[in-house]
Amino acid sequence: MRHNLSKLFFLLLALLLLTAAEARAQIPFYTDDADTTERGKAHVEFFNEHDVLQKSAYPAKRQNTANFTLNYGLTKRVEFDVNFPILTIVNAKTAPQRTVAGVGDTQFGVKYRFIDEREGSRLPAMAVVFYVEAPTGDSARQLGSGLTDYWLYGVAQKSLTKRTKGRLNGGVLFSGNSSTGLIGISTTKGQVFTGNGSLVRDFTGKLQLGVELFGAVTNNFRLSKGQLTAQVGGDYALSEKLTLTFGVLGGRFAASPRAGFHLGFAYDFK
Repeated sequence: MRHNLSKLFFLLLALLLLTAAEARAQIPFYTDDADTTERGKAHVEFFNEHDVLQKSAYPAKRQNTANFTLNYGLTKRVEFDVNFPILTIVNAKTAPQRTVAGVGDTQFGVKYRFIDEREGSRLPAMAVVFYVEAPTGDSARQLGSGLTDYWLYGVAQKSLTKRTKGRLNGGVLFSGNSSTGLIGISTTKGQVFTGNGSLVRDFTGKLQLGVELFGAVTNNFRLSKGQLTAQVGGDYALSEKLTLTFGVLGGRFAASPRAGFHLGFAYDFK
């Protein structure tokens, strides 16, 4: 009975939260926002995340992900995105190769913001995002999935107060898998359902802090193979264009890291 209740909880989480993978527009959080980059302008992000892996990943013990993202505004409401990670996997001393490093899989995406949030309206800002992930990483060395992934998800964003915003994402990976290196669900059949939610508050005009919960599950809803991770983090504006981002996270199930930390930067070309 406890197992069935846990499965039901995870299913409700995926359906009610409505991302997964590495697409990010409000780093350090995995939960995407509904905003799009201004037409003709570029937004660049870089973050480094170091994670302690689950015991089930042994002989792999830790994974470092250095991720680069470029967002470019095609129109007022449409944004083009591309991102790729450089992965380093640290194995136990008994493994044939202590360290494996290289480029992971590359994502190409388009975001369309079709509803703006308006004062006095209960409707949130809403967007839809479609990503294709090309298998540029070496799957034999566990740096890539070896598959072409197709992922569609929706974004809802609402100002709860003048300083606090809530965001929800939910989507489906139609084929491929959600893994980045050894983190994420590795499956070659069926779909992966993803769900994220974040709450972020602006404290000083320069400092924002927030929390999020994100997860993913396959279409057979096997929790032991799923992903459920929580993160606490934020960002600090160093200047009008440059922002420092930071976060700590921890998770359950095989597809999540046990613990990790994030440090990154975001820059707007205005």
